[in-house]
Amino acid sequence: MENKGYQPDAFTCGTLLNGLCKIGQTGVAIRLLRKLEKGNFELNVVLYSTVIDSLCKDRLVTEALNLLSEMMSKGIQPDVVTYSCVIQGLCNFGRWREAATLLNEMGQRKIMPNVQTFSVMVDKLCKKGMLTEAKEVFDVMIQRGIDPNIFTYNSLIDGYCLQNRLDEAVKTFNMMVEKGCSPNLVSYNILINGYCKSKKIDGAMCLFYEMSNKGMIPDIVTYTTLIGGLCQVERVQTALELFNTMRACGQHPNPQTYAILLYGFFKNRQIAEAMALFQEMEDKRLDCDIVIYNILIDGFCNVGELTTAREIFSGLPAKGLKPNVRTYTIMIKGFCKNGLVDEASELFEKMDGNVCSPNEHTYNTIIRGLLQHSETSKATKFLKMMVDKGFSANATTTALFIDLLLSNQVDENIKELLPKFE
Repeated sequence: MENKGYQPDAFTCGTLLNGLCKIGQTGVAIRLLRKLEKGNFELNVVLYSTVIDSLCKDRLVTEALNLLSEMMSKGIQPDVVTYSCVIQGLCNFGRWREAATLLNEMGQRKIMPNVQTFSVMVDKLCKKGMLTEAKEVFDVMIQRGIDPNIFTYNSLIDGYCLQNRLDEAVKTFNMMVEKGCSPNLVSYNILINGYCKSKKIDGAMCLFYEMSNKGMIPDIVTYTTLIGGLCQVERVQTALELFNTMRACGQHPNPQTYAILLYGFFKNRQIAEAMALFQEMEDKRLDCDIVIYNILIDGFCNVGELTTAREIFSGLPAKGLKPNVRTYTIMIKGFCKNGLVDEASELFEKMDGNVCSPNEHTYNTIIRGLLQHSETSKATKFLKMMVDKGFSANATTTALFIDLLLSNQVDENIKELLPKFE
């Protein structure tokens, strides 16, 4: 085009920049921007905003801020899109103070933040657990006459549910309905999860039926969440019925759904049902990863079937699976529970030697097991190792050691380690 003497206009350049940014070629887009600048092309806010947005998506927020400053130094004023892109980038990195400064700057420049600007801030603050700040942004949004959209409401509801503040989540859900913003499938899934986390399964089921009455089709997330909630409150038969209903409605359970139901069966000591479900998974050639086998091993350990658990553990390599730290911790716990503390110690040493590093939970597990079987000196050795690794004893382990200290059954030097405890 240039060789034929035609001058690209703003639309041509904007299209090319946008295309480059969409395929992640931000560096090429910046070089094109510089070429246009050298060619005395009149750059505008759209061209700059396109590249700024791409930089933010590439997690290059500092570079985006520099380009924003450069743009303004040339007399090109940012618009709501420019600010929204940078604010989102800052929020992604938890740079709340800078994001708030830009929001205030928008007001000073008489640039009205839109629903997307506010929604992004609410969402990121909620995900960071900063509910008070998120609610403040939400309230400012309403005060400025900007109606929250479904994304804003869902973010706030999810934030409350993540902190088990179910009453406030329900209140926000009801406010959304009152304001004429219809809940979508995501809204219901979020609130159903909140009810299940709080073990208020009847409330979750009411929402499930409400969805169906409104003609909304529950998805795999809805069913899996409810099955997990039912298993948590030991209503495994109802969970199985819902599992079958799910399949009858054309929703195919995924490995997570199977894992949750499998765990529920074992937790309620329904071993035959658990093995039938596992057999179904194998028959359907579903991907039985280490998570599924961890559930099996843990389940058999908990019902005293240590031989079966050990066989499954030993057979993992033949299935192409590598035990992870949780697998080893489960087996160590199983050995300790059955009084096989020497085998537990051997497995721990093997794990620490060349397999995978024990974590805080592994240390606490073997220390508790040793203490419960009066292996005080060994437990003390592991305690010192744990502290040296920078880990802390949890409340249960601490309580056991304090009981022993009070009865003068451990070395007084252990007192030096107590500040390292939780």
